[in-house]
Amino acid sequence: MKIDLTGKRALVGASSKGIGRAIAIQLAASGAEVVVMARDETKLQEVVAQLDHSQGQNHDYLVVDFSDYEAFSKKIKAFFTENRIDILINNTQGPPAGGALEKGIDDYQRAFDLLFKCAVYCTTLALSHMQEQCWGRIINVASISVKEPLNYLVLSNSLRAALVTWAKSLSVDIAKDQITINTILTGYFDTQRIEQLNINKAEKMGISLSEVREAMENAVPMKRMGQPEEYASLVCFLASDKASYITGTNIPIDGGLLKSV
Repeated sequence: MKIDLTGKRALVGASSKGIGRAIAIQLAASGAEVVVMARDETKLQEVVAQLDHSQGQNHDYLVVDFSDYEAFSKKIKAFFTENRIDILINNTQGPPAGGALEKGIDDYQRAFDLLFKCAVYCTTLALSHMQEQCWGRIINVASISVKEPLNYLVLSNSLRAALVTWAKSLSVDIAKDQITINTILTGYFDTQRIEQLNINKAEKMGISLSEVREAMENAVPMKRMGQPEEYASLVCFLASDKASYITGTNIPIDGGLLKSV
């Protein structure tokens, strides 16, 4: 199956590294013109330089800080004033780790701004063009923790669950415009985010980082972590015409880790 996204323009959040970076690279390799966005301008420039441009794409980047909603909302509104997007990848950095007894109301508010408000506002701005052309793809990066919460990631558990139910609600309203919205439930992937979480866990438990990683891999039926490139392949499929009848879904990509059906 060949995925051809030639002529489509994509906006990819948190794409200076990890899963977001892999998504941007694969979308460009499939012919899309890509705008990457994150906080680090130098890293964004490096990603843009790596993107395939064999279809004459004019890739670009946008410097934003998802953790500062007021600044983000102004910058993203200005961006959409001059740009149209066909494929939107709602992805941000994760909120701080911690359990329910460690977090206060302000922590939940910041996580709400980061994980929910940024995605909803960005989607609202992107929808106008998608509805005009009766075609669009919205893909949310979430976590398997919305189905099986991880007690040390209470902020992520709570607010990503809100994002999932919002996306399902929206899918009904925009289906008539041939716009799809789907959410990917992310398992354990070999990224800097996972490495940092593992470092924190190792320090807290008084064991080595290698022991934490080994336990994580052993919990996965495939006995390994996923690679960002594997994640990007799913995103490109959902962004293509091949997935035109798939909407409102929550798709786990986790090597079989989820125990629920």
